[in-house]
Amino acid sequence: MSLSGACAIVGIGQTEFSRGTEASTLDLHLEAALEAITDAGLRPSDVDGIMPNELAGTIAEDFILNLGLENVAFGSTIRTGGASLVSAVQNAALAIHGGVAEVVLLAAGRLGFSSQRVSQTSRGAIAPHPVMRHVDEFERPFGNTVAAQWFAQAARRHMHEYGTTSEDFGRIAVACRKHANLNARALMREKPLSLEQHQASAMITDPFRLFDCSLETDGAVALVVTSAERARDLRQTPAVILGIGEGHGTPPTSVTQKVDMTTLEGVRIAGERAFGMAGLRPADMDCAQIYDGFTWTVLAGLEDLGFCAKGEAAEFIRSGAIELGGELPVNTSGGLLSEGHCSGGNLISESVRQLRGQVEAERQVPGCDHVLVSGEGNFHEGSAMILGRAS
Repeated sequence: MSLSGACAIVGIGQTEFSRGTEASTLDLHLEAALEAITDAGLRPSDVDGIMPNELAGTIAEDFILNLGLENVAFGSTIRTGGASLVSAVQNAALAIHGGVAEVVLLAAGRLGFSSQRVSQTSRGAIAPHPVMRHVDEFERPFGNTVAAQWFAQAARRHMHEYGTTSEDFGRIAVACRKHANLNARALMREKPLSLEQHQASAMITDPFRLFDCSLETDGAVALVVTSAERARDLRQTPAVILGIGEGHGTPPTSVTQKVDMTTLEGVRIAGERAFGMAGLRPADMDCAQIYDGFTWTVLAGLEDLGFCAKGEAAEFIRSGAIELGGELPVNTSGGLLSEGHCSGGNLISESVRQLRGQVEAERQVPGCDHVLVSGEGNFHEGSAMILGRAS
C-alpha cells in the first residue's frame, strides 16, 4: 500500500507575483486553479477533491461555487504554516490512492504584500499559528513578535556553535537572486544582487539583514494531483510522487525553549520519511527546492535533509554547490527569497517545470530526473517530497 509512485502532479498554475493588486485572494486562487486544470488537459468538472491553503482563508466551497464543480467528494485543509502545501499533496495522494477522489485541486498563496503580511502577524494580519501559542502568551508581550525574530535566534545560535557567518547567509541570497535573474516569472528578475550589497543592506533582526528575509508578495499557485495511471493519458509529462512525508517536532514548540535551536526538527523527520518511501538518498537528487522563508532555513535544511552533516552546510555553500551548475542547485526559480512568496507553492511548481524541461534553457538542470522539495512551519512542522520524471 505504499504511496511511492502511486500518484503524480499533472497540472500547475501560477499567477504573476506582484506588490500590490486589486485582486482578492480568491481571485488569485481561481486564476491559478483554472490554469492548473487547463495545463493538465482537464476540465473543472473533472475535479472531485479540493484542498485550499490554510493561511489564505479560502475553503473548498469557494471553488465549488465559483468553478461550478458538481462532483466534489473530498475537501480538506492543513494548518502547518509553510509546511502545509507539501503535506496537502500527501493528503491528496492518500485520498486518490484510497479511492475517495480521482482528481484533487490544491491552491496556495495570499495577498502577502497587500494585506496578509508575515511581518505584521503581531497586528493580526495572519491568524496566530496553533504551535505558537507559547510565543503568543509569554513572548509577544516582550517584543518577540514575528517570524524573522524567531528564526534569527536560531541562526545566531548556529553561528555560535558552528562558525557560520553572515556572509554564508548572503551567499544563499545571492545564489537565489542569480537564479531569479534568469526567471521571467520572478519578481526580482531585473534586480541583481551581490554579496557586498547583501552585507550593506539594513539589519532587520540580528543577524538577518534585509536580503536574508523572503519577499512579501501577492500571488498564488495551484496544483492538480491524480493517479499515476490516469496521469499517463493526460497532456503533460507527470511529476511522479516517489516519496513524501511530514514531520512534527516534540514540545516545547517555541524556539527559545528548544534544547537544539539549530535543527528544523519537523523537516528532518519529514525528509527521512520521504527518502525512505522513495528508496533514494540525498545524493540521488538533481536539484532541491528548499523552503527559504529566510536564508538560514536553506542552510539548516541542507543539513537536516541530509545533504550535509551538521555544521558543514556553510562550507558546501561557499563552494558554489547550490548555484546552477553546482553539485546541488537549490531554489532554481529564485525561491521565496527572490521569485515570490507563495507559501512554498512556487517551489513545487518549479520542481515540476524542472522535471518537464519547461524552464528557460539557462536555468534548466541537465538530466533532471529527481527533485526534492520541502516545506517548513515554525520549527515544529516540516514536510518533504521527492518528485521523479515519468519514464
